This record gives sequence, C-alpha cells and structure tokens, in this order.
Amino acid sequence: MANEQKQPTPGAAEKPAKEINVKDLDAAWKTDFDQETMAQLYEQSFQNITEGQVVKGRVLQVNENEVLVDVGYKSEGVIPVEEFRNLIEAGKLKVGELIDVYLEKTEDSDGLVVLSKEKADKIKIWDEISDKFDNKEVIEGKVIERIKGGLTVDIGVRAFLPGSQIDLRPVRDPERLIGQTLRMRVIKLNKRRGNIVLSRRVILEDERKSMKEETLNALEEEAVVIGVVKNITEYGAFIDLGGIDGLLHITDMSWGRISHPSELLKIGDKVKVKVLKFDADSERVSLGMKQISEDPWLKVAEKYPVGSRVEGKVISLTDYGAFVELEEGVEGLVHVSEMSWTRRIRHPSKIVAIDEKVEAVVLDLDQENKRISLGMKQTETNPWDVVKEKYPIGTRVVGKVRNLTNFGAFVELEEGIDGLIHISDMSWTRRINHPSEVMKKGDEIETVVLDIDVDNERLSLGLKQLEENPWRDAENRFFIGNNVKGTVVRLTDFGAFVELEGGGIEGLVHISELSKDRIESPEEICKVGDELVMKVIKVDVEERRIGLSVRAYQEESERLEAEEGIVEQQDLKVGRSTMADVINQEALLRNIGFDGAGKAESKAEPKADAAEADTVTGDIPKPEKTRAKAKAAVSAEDEAEKAIRKALEDTSETPADVDTVTSDTVDAETEAKE
Repeated sequence: MANEQKQPTPGAAEKPAKEINVKDLDAAWKTDFDQETMAQLYEQSFQNITEGQVVKGRVLQVNENEVLVDVGYKSEGVIPVEEFRNLIEAGKLKVGELIDVYLEKTEDSDGLVVLSKEKADKIKIWDEISDKFDNKEVIEGKVIERIKGGLTVDIGVRAFLPGSQIDLRPVRDPERLIGQTLRMRVIKLNKRRGNIVLSRRVILEDERKSMKEETLNALEEEAVVIGVVKNITEYGAFIDLGGIDGLLHITDMSWGRISHPSELLKIGDKVKVKVLKFDADSERVSLGMKQISEDPWLKVAEKYPVGSRVEGKVISLTDYGAFVELEEGVEGLVHVSEMSWTRRIRHPSKIVAIDEKVEAVVLDLDQENKRISLGMKQTETNPWDVVKEKYPIGTRVVGKVRNLTNFGAFVELEEGIDGLIHISDMSWTRRINHPSEVMKKGDEIETVVLDIDVDNERLSLGLKQLEENPWRDAENRFFIGNNVKGTVVRLTDFGAFVELEGGGIEGLVHISELSKDRIESPEEICKVGDELVMKVIKVDVEERRIGLSVRAYQEESERLEAEEGIVEQQDLKVGRSTMADVINQEALLRNIGFDGAGKAESKAEPKADAAEADTVTGDIPKPEKTRAKAKAAVSAEDEAEKAIRKALEDTSETPADVDTVTSDTVDAETEAKE
C-alpha cells in the first residue's frame, strides 16, 4: 500500500463530497455572477476530495467490463467489473446505489478519477479487525490451506493460524479442517506488514473454563452423563464431559471382550456413561459404559447349568484353548485337552477358527470369578469307555511306536488310544537306559496289556511279559560259591555286565572283583564279547541282581593248583626212583610210626579230582560239600607232606645210611613175604 500514509483519520473518509445544487447554479447563471464568483463555487465542490481516502460513490452505470461511479468530482471514476463480482453474483449491485470506494488519483491521463473497490474493502476490513483485536472479540474465518507450522485462514484478508493454537491438544491431522469455518480471536496484528495471527485455542480455553465450573458443580458418583469422545488410547478413552475429562477404561466399556477401544468408539462420538468415581480435589473422573446395563453373569447359573449343551462363537484363540462367547459379556473356555477324544491337538487353530460357531458342554461354572469351563469332545462318545472290553488285561496287542521318552515308549493301538511301555517293562534281564536300545519310532511291536485306567485315560503295556521271567527260578540255579561262565555284554566305569550261560540273566562283575591287582578301568582286563569264568558271590532275586567275581575264582584256582602240585611233585619223585626206593620209603614211613599216609593220599586224590571236575564242567554241588571236600583234600596232603619231610630229615645224616636202611628194609620185607 504505497498510498497508505496519505490515509486520513478514521471517519473522515466516509464523508461524501459536498453536493452542488443545480438550481443554485442556474440562479447564478441567471444573475450576472462574475467569473470570480463562479470559480469559488466550483472549487468549493471539490474541497473534501483527497487522494488516498475511502469515499462514498454512486453507481451510475454497470457495463460488461466496468462500473461507472460518481464520487462528486469533476469527472467520474471507472472500476473493473471483476472487483464487484461478489456483489453482482449476490444481486446487490444496482445503478444508483451508494458504495465505498478508494480514491487512488483524482485524475489520470484520460482525465478520469482512479477508484478501487477492493482496496476500499480491505481498508474497511482492516479497520474492523483492528476494532475486534482491541476489544478481544471473536472473529470467524474459513480455513483455506495448510502451510508450514499451521493453517491459512480467510477472514476477509489472509491470516495465519498456528498449529499450537488450533485446539487444546495437538491436532494430528490438520488437513481435515480445510474448508471449515472456525471461531477464533486475533492475538497479534501488524497492519504495516499485513500480518494477522489467530488463535482458536484461547476461545476453547475460555469456553472450557466456564463449562468446567458448571460440570464440577453438577457432577456426582453414580450419575449418568453424556460426553464426547475426545481421545482414544490402548487402555481406554477420554470423554469430555464439558470442561473436564473423564477416563473410560477398556474394561468398563463392555461386558464382553474387546481388544481395543476403537472397536466400540471413535473420536467425536457422543456416549452415555456412568460416573464410577469422582475426586473433586484432583478433578479425576472414572467412567463406565457397561455399568449402564445389567451384568449378564447374574443369571448365568440359571441359563447355563453344568452338563447342559450350549452354542457359541469362537472369539479368541490361545495356546491353551479357545474362548467361546455364549452371549455378550459371557464367555467360556474350551481347553485344548477338551477338544477331541482321539486327536492330539497342539494348537486350537487345528480344530476351530475365530468367528466359528461351535457346540459344547458346560463342564464347570464359577460364577464368583466369572469363569465357565466348556468341553467340545463331550458332545461325542468317549472311545475310552470301550477300551476295557476291547483290550482286556493280559491281551496281546500290536501297535506302532509313536514316541520315545527317557522313561518309556508310547505305542498307538488305534487313533486316540495310546499305551505306555515303561522302561522297566522292556526286558527281564537287561538294564535298559533308554527305549531306543530296544525299539525305534515307527516300529510295529507286540505287547501285553498290563493295566487300564479309564478315568485318567492311561493304558500300561509290557514287552518283557511276552516271555517267561528267567528270575523266577534263579535262586535254585545260582548259588553263592558256584563257578559260572558268561559273556561280557557291556562295560561301565564301575565294572562289567556279563550275560550268564543258559539263563539269559546278566550279572555284574565289579571293577574290584575283576582282578587281584588294582585296575583303573575294566578295559584293562576284558572287552565286550570276552568269555569269563567267575564265582557267584551275591544273589538278590527281588532286586534282580547277581554279583560275580573273577578274582575269587582265580584265587580258588590258584589254591587248588598249589594243592595238586604237591601231589604231582611226590608222583614225580616216585617216578624217578626204583621199586626199591618206593618200598624203602613205605618201610621208612611205617618205621617212623605213620600208617595213614597212603590212605590220606589215596583219599585226597579223588577229592581233588572232584573239585577240579566241578570247576571245569560248571556242575553246581552244594556249597557246603564243596568246601568240605577241598578242606579234606588239603588237610590230608598237608599231613602226608609233613610226615615225608620229617622222615627224610631224620634219616638223611649220610647217603650211606640211607642206602643201608633201604637195603635192610628190602631184605626184611623179602624174608617176611617168603
């Protein structure tokens, strides 16, 4: 506005130019006014016309391109018709009508007055805006566009509405306000620069403050009020009750299940809520929407008694089951274990889907905690009811190994009917560490039904029961002190397990019983597949354990060999002597008073042979007899050996003496026989 500095004081521009009475002019012409008088009258007619003012003008003519306006000057002004477009469209521009125009120049090159309707309107608007700014009055404007930091608003001139002044809270989507008419207040005005800053927030704050006072005075607990949804979060919604906000928690929105408040509400919705709790000091209000209606759980026991069949819609799935809505606000849980008698369900989605209608039976009802347990499989016949008839105890059945665990193997007899073979029921003789030592997944095996528990749906199977228990007569076949043979089947840190011949029974040779010498590992003495001869040192039929000892067998063998060696040594001495030496020895024994040597030796030999036969053949005599035989043989041989040695010592003074004694003895024997 280059000519803005020429503006007069407000109000001066609104005075119209002085009108000249035509009759007065005619009278002046008729009278003989002089030229000077006429010039004065003419100048007086333009004394109020000043450039840069808003003046009143009368519409003389409206053409297609321009409007002719008389402002009381010596010539008319021409204004483009585009500046009157709004008035023309509204039908308010008529010939003879007074309008406000801005006088830019009193005369242009064509001698016409230069006028502007737009500039006059802007000056007038700025004056109105200034008045409202000074008086803090409300002004209305239409949002035109979004710009950086806020919105552009048309209030007659373009003004700026900052984003922070649009609402009480930050507006996430200001574009939605484009085209809307808002009530605002001018908070900053710079006419020289043409800047206008607006605020809608100050008006809302004032309105909210007055409404808040009214609301606080009327608000009380249990009161039902109407509010507007102001904001939505994951845990609830904030409701504007009129100057004060209340929280409507998600759990108080519906008796039924909702995942997010947006399922029921959206910003701007009007809702009816009940005041659950009100703290006037902190101005906190808790609201409830479901409390307006009756709690459906009050009549659940009558509508859904235990054992009744019900229908519902699946509304949620979890790892452990499916929640079924029986009616709004009433839900029941179908646990995954209650979905099928036969199928093994890892996740409920294998059976049902969300929004699917299902039929179930009420298994349990906890009205106090608002819980209902439902079962889908109960709507069908339980196959376990006929298991006892189909698979009586003691029956041999064939099934497929479905799964292996540390404690046993599960065998499927038919779909939904599994039996467990415990690891202790897999072998009479072997100590099984894992079922994989006996079978593998997918094998078809024959088993025996051991026990049935219909209530807990359990079926016990046995694999070893297909054969006779070899431990039944083990006590009669294996005695402590027996010598037995066996094959090493496995080695451990503490010893070797040996399968005994003819029995299918395993015994343990502890590492301390493998050798007389100290060893660190059983591998130092034997390996799997080696055959060993051992002595039975322990038998426990109830615990199914047999203790064996290689060391005890070796010690016994060495002792017997030593005893046999004495006899053999004497036999060798006889073999090297002549018949005269033998006769001489016998005579010597009789002379020294020992008459039982021969008998003792002759009795010791068969006893030693019998003991040797027991060791080699593995025959199992009574332990008491075996020990008696060995003791008698050793005693007789020891006595004979001691007697011979004593006799030899007494007669061994010189070799000649021995020969003399022998010769005399022979002569004496010869005479006696003759």
